[in-house]
Amino acid sequence: MTAFGVLIFPTDYSISPAELAVMVEERGFESMFFPEHTHIPASRISPWPGGADLPKQYWHTHDPFVGLAMAAQATRRIMLGTGIALVTERDPILMAKQAATLDFLSEGRLALGVGAGWNAEEMENHGARFADRWKILRERILAMKCIWNDDEAEYHGEFVDFDPIWAYPKPKRPGGPKIFMGAGSSWTWGRIAEYCDGWMPIYQDPDQEVGRKSIDFPTGMQKVREAWDAAGRDGEPEFTVYGMPGDKSKVDVMINFGFNRLLFGLPSAGRDKIEPILDSYAKLLESF
Repeated sequence: MTAFGVLIFPTDYSISPAELAVMVEERGFESMFFPEHTHIPASRISPWPGGADLPKQYWHTHDPFVGLAMAAQATRRIMLGTGIALVTERDPILMAKQAATLDFLSEGRLALGVGAGWNAEEMENHGARFADRWKILRERILAMKCIWNDDEAEYHGEFVDFDPIWAYPKPKRPGGPKIFMGAGSSWTWGRIAEYCDGWMPIYQDPDQEVGRKSIDFPTGMQKVREAWDAAGRDGEPEFTVYGMPGDKSKVDVMINFGFNRLLFGLPSAGRDKIEPILDSYAKLLESF
């Protein structure tokens, strides 16, 4: 059965994460996801994949873990996710601690949508070379998994290297939070099979120019499954689509493709603008 959630850039000029989380839970949604950008370099050299003009919420957004912690305190049921967390810009020991703490305190409600990022200058401000971004992401995720699961965790790689450490709390969810890969290149499928739990592509309308390379969802899902089986993974990968419009016909298409979770987009705005949009999505859910 398909689950439905929402996503928003929570900013210093929009509704608070806690207030929105209560509204989302009251209306029966399964989840709420927050994106991440620590900052946007003023040079604006890297082009935004979504089009010409970068929306201002990209440099006004809250830290996702702080925002999700507020949401966790105000709710009891909904899944709380990053969509996506820029692992290339985070220290893996610190991120492992933040994620484990939030998952522990929320009774296992954290999910991590992750990605390497598109803004070369942004990640280079954090000491990560753009050319190395996927290698860095891989090692940091594998290192975090060690920290979440081992009493004395250690990891030795090219970009992450530490001897045995003690780090608690461990996540409430066995094995740690589920991890969904937000990417769509030919390398994505193998990465998911190695160190993630599913795929989380951005929704694209085939009838509209979106400013990025088109993704064939059914083919991508099949390639994920093939890579999953080839890696000997148990169970099934999860499929989440990010940024769904509130159009029943488009929702039907994604459900028929086999997506497990659809995330509807909300604007970075106050309650007066968000509430009617959220209500319209909730009404759409009644059809399913």
